[in-house]
Order: sequence, then structure tokens, then C-alpha cells
Amino acid sequence: MEQFTLMIDRISAGLGKAFAWCIILLTFGVGYEVFMRYVLRAPTTWAFDISYIMYGALFMMAGAYTLSRNAHVRGDVVYRLMSPRGQGLMDLLLYLIFFFPAFGAMLIYGFPYAQMSWRFNEVSIYSPAGVPIYPSKIIIPLAASFMLLQGLAEVIRCCLAIKNNQWPRRLHDVEEMETMILREAQDQARAAVAKGGTAL
Repeated sequence: MEQFTLMIDRISAGLGKAFAWCIILLTFGVGYEVFMRYVLRAPTTWAFDISYIMYGALFMMAGAYTLSRNAHVRGDVVYRLMSPRGQGLMDLLLYLIFFFPAFGAMLIYGFPYAQMSWRFNEVSIYSPAGVPIYPSKIIIPLAASFMLLQGLAEVIRCCLAIKNNQWPRRLHDVEEMETMILREAQDQARAAVAKGGTAL
């Protein structure tokens, strides 16, 4: 089962890293607009549309990647004091009560919404350029599908944590500075104890 969860993690990672390129397009669009607006005094009609389309695509499609890395914001004042078994039980209940119904609804209602947008060849109403936005509407059911797939992996992890009282491993490619500093401090404390000193 652990290999299955890691396979889903890899799918989510590939998707998140592919859509991370939206940042380049977003940066180029905003930079070009700033140059045109403030240097040449000739603002574009499409930069705002490109900005929110790229940001929306990145935000929606990177959700499964973020979930696979356990990187979503969590209010863990009580959660961190619980055993892995207790954490797994709490996470499992929250996935079943909130996560799956929410993303299931997003998939069920997002698909006809995107389908209707494609049928009408929907364009942006926020600028005179009339930028086509119907291709970006397909991101709604796609993002929901990948979140549900990653949610399945997380439910399996919860079940394994409940069974073994230990969280199964997950893929990591980014580490927060706080985690690195804490690990370094713990390593220094262990080294001091091993040499016969006292840990602070």
C-alpha cells in the first residue's frame, strides 16, 4: 500500500512541477505590463487576464502536490501533541467529513460548468481584449480529480498510521528552514550528550 501512495505522490509532484511553469508566464506578463504602462505609457489590454488565468491554474493544479508533501497550513496546537494513531484518526475523520464531499462536489458541478464554457467559447469580461477563458475552466474538474486521487493516498496513510501508530514515509523535495534549524539543533544536542556534555 505504501508503494501505491508514493506512486500517487509522484503523479501529484509531476503535475505540480509542470504547472509551476505558470510562474514564469505570470512573471513575464506582469513585468511586460509594468514596462508598457509606466515606461512607454501604453498599457496592455490582456495582462490582467493572463495574470489571473496563470495564477488560477497554478493555485488549482498545485493543490494535490502540496497535499502530497503535507504542506497545507494546519492549526496543530493540539494535533502535534497527539500520537500518530490519534493524528491518523483525526485526519481520517476530517477527510471523510469535509475533504471528499467538497472535492466531489467540485468535480460533479465543475465538469458541466467547464462544458458550458467550452460550448459558448467564453471570453473574459474584464478587458476589451476578450481573452478566451474557456480552456482554463477545464482546470476546475481536473484539479478536483487530482485532489481526490491524492486524498485517496492520504486516507491510506491515515489507515496505516492508525494500524502501526507510525506515519508511513512520503516523498519530500522541499524542506522548510524551520525544520532544518530544529534538526540541526537536535543533532548538536545529541553530539554534546555523546561527548559527555549537557544539552541546552
